[in-house]
Order: sequence, then structure tokens, then C-alpha cells
Amino acid sequence: MPEPEPKQHPVVAGLVALVGVGLAIGLLAGGGTLVATRVLGLGAEATATDSSARQSMYLPKPEKTTPTESASPAPTLSAASQPTGPVHVTPSQDTGISLQAGADQVGPMGRIDLTGTYATGEGAVLQVQRATGPGDSWVDFPVTATVSGGTFSTYVQTGRAGPNRFRVIDTDTDLASNEVTITVG
Repeated sequence: MPEPEPKQHPVVAGLVALVGVGLAIGLLAGGGTLVATRVLGLGAEATATDSSARQSMYLPKPEKTTPTESASPAPTLSAASQPTGPVHVTPSQDTGISLQAGADQVGPMGRIDLTGTYATGEGAVLQVQRATGPGDSWVDFPVTATVSGGTFSTYVQTGRAGPNRFRVIDTDTDLASNEVTITVG
């Protein structure tokens, strides 16, 4: 009796061949991509450089300083918050803008919370200002606060040692708040 012929499975053979060809093409494409990225310099160093290049920093407009200011670092500004300590207020003319400071004294670059009320100034933009010295003029501190619900809050930081006097001024009406004094250092 003749020996039976083994059964052939053309579908299984076709699938095995298809998987083998796909694996070979995948390995070739992956190896080619790896070589191309190395040759073009698209490695980890480029990614680290690109991510730091997208960072930015706000720099205020340069201002001339007096000799007493030149020894202190420039002020740094931050976003709004609530006061964390006792309130210190220096009375002044009644303009409807009331300003309070969260502390009487902070360390260099310590957080100075500034909050207040402005009942008739809904939506007003208030510019923070610092006195240049006793009896001297006021200069803009590069931070603002917006009145919402009759109140406003922000905070600033400065490295200028000694007493620092701050106020806020309505940028539309030029009405100024009372001043607050915070000792830094």
C-alpha cells in the first residue's frame, strides 16, 4: 500500500511567511531610523536643549537706580495671595482705595502680601508703586492687581534692605491708596 501524502496547510504556511517578512521589514526600518537619528544628531542632547529653549522669563523695563539702591538686588514679583500675618496700615487721604500689608517685617526676598479694598473700582487695574526714599517720588513696581468684588490682592518680593514704602494707584484715575511700610532684613 502506498504511503499517504502528508497534509499540506497552505494557509498556515502563508501566515508564517507573512509574519517573517513583517518582522524583517520592521527590524530594517527600526535600524534605519536609529542610524538616521544618530547621523543627524537627533539624540537626547537636542531634546534637552529644545525644552530649555522654550522657557521664558519676564524682565521689567530697566530703570536708573540711585547709589543707595545699587547695592540691593532687583525686586522680584509674584502672583496674588491672601495675607499671612498682621496688617500694617499708614493712614493717608481718603481716595476709596485701602491698602494693607500682611506683615510689618520680612527677610530679604521675603513674601510681602498686599491686599485691600476699592469699593467703587470694580475691574480697575491697580499699579503697585514703591517710594524711592523719604519724601521722594514713587516708581512703578512691575506688578499690578485687578479689583474684583471690591477687593484686590497680590504680593511682591524685594531684596532692598530697610523700610520699604508701597502703595497702589488706579491706572485710569490716578487715585492712590494709603501707603504701607514693610521693613526688609
